[in-house]
Amino acid sequence: MKTAFSLFSFEEDANPAEIFALVKKAGYEGVEPVLGDFGYLNVSSSDEDILAVKKLAEKYGLSIPSVGARNLWDNNLVSDNGETREKAKNIIRFELHAARLLGADTVLVVPGYVGTEISPTTESVRYDIAYERAAEAFGVLKDDAEREEVKMGIENVWNRFLLSPIETARLVDEVNSPCFGVYFDVGNIIYIGYPDQWIEILGKRIFKIHLSDYRSSQAGMGAFVDLFAGDVDFGAVAKSLKATGYDDWLTTEMFPNYKQFPRVSITSSRAAVDTILELYKNA
Repeated sequence: MKTAFSLFSFEEDANPAEIFALVKKAGYEGVEPVLGDFGYLNVSSSDEDILAVKKLAEKYGLSIPSVGARNLWDNNLVSDNGETREKAKNIIRFELHAARLLGADTVLVVPGYVGTEISPTTESVRYDIAYERAAEAFGVLKDDAEREEVKMGIENVWNRFLLSPIETARLVDEVNSPCFGVYFDVGNIIYIGYPDQWIEILGKRIFKIHLSDYRSSQAGMGAFVDLFAGDVDFGAVAKSLKATGYDDWLTTEMFPNYKQFPRVSITSSRAAVDTILELYKNA
């Protein structure tokens, strides 16, 4: 497996040249750019702007396996507001287009939320209606994904929605597209379940993996901690990944709670990532 570092770990207007240089020096093979409303990759970026990010990654010898989007938190894909739902779809369409230009084969997608504390514009959407809207939206967006030849991976991401692996697998199977699956974050799941169980149940539906860790004895976003400092059983995770035949990218995402020096996480997490690779090798 190859390893990458996600720019979800930094502020929206992060300097990609600075980040890419540090990621390369730390021994990672790839980076995950993140789409926003402003900054180095945003919804107003031209094709030339997007290709400049790819060229910059190539300068540092880095691949781009996936692309994220932070502005889906402010634009709920399953919102009660129809205009908001359409804006979210268009963000995903742009994300797919950008990913193709960047050479990425997967985009990380927030599948909407029933409720969340992450977005300042949070709303409460009834669960069953959210599920119907998500299925409808991805039933439409799968055509865009197939046309761009880029996969959409929905992430389990503190959205009070898709709270079991069985339900998540059901949605993927209902949409029924080779371009629709899961981007699984092993740390995000700790507050509702066990990552190894989710991995084994979702199986081949998983396109990409985010590495993070969470300490459940704490609370909220501040409970995201360094790898191996939380409650993720990375030995069990490695065995489950091996058992399901997962051999794609492992992308580290450190919640940016290194308030003074978030870039420290690039180097501080490297030994932990190497340990996870070793656990996988020996599983």
